[in-house]
Amino acid sequence: MSIWWSLHLRREAASVPLARRLLLGTMETAGVDPDVSYDLSVALSEACANAVEHGGESAYGGCSEAYRVTAYLDGETCRIEVADSGPGFTAERPAPTPTRTNADAEHGRGLFLIQELADHVHIGNKPGRAGAVVSFDKILKWRKDAPLIAV
Repeated sequence: MSIWWSLHLRREAASVPLARRLLLGTMETAGVDPDVSYDLSVALSEACANAVEHGGESAYGGCSEAYRVTAYLDGETCRIEVADSGPGFTAERPAPTPTRTNADAEHGRGLFLIQELADHVHIGNKPGRAGAVVSFDKILKWRKDAPLIAV
């Protein structure tokens, strides 16, 4: 079984729960274990929030008003990519390192949460274009009654 979808979203806070609800609905319909679905939805929310907050100024001096979310459920794995059209990472502005922060901190814990909730995380630039990409994947667990279980 293989499912994928891609969204082109405005860089607005209201887009974050939209992406999360679509992911949760897809995973529920496919029969993914609710705990795995929840972990991935929190990680997706954090990645989207980062794109909304930090994916603004483009490499060409303008302001990017959109970002893209793509999710792939393929066999036993889910991969999610969140790509913005900002300047990406450079030597002067390197990719951040996920670090643990206080539990009550309002900023700076998103990448750490993504790293803790996913099995593999990659933070880098979009190949050949301006913009940053956060991608992460997780091995799926299925409900016993899963209608679209991977074979």
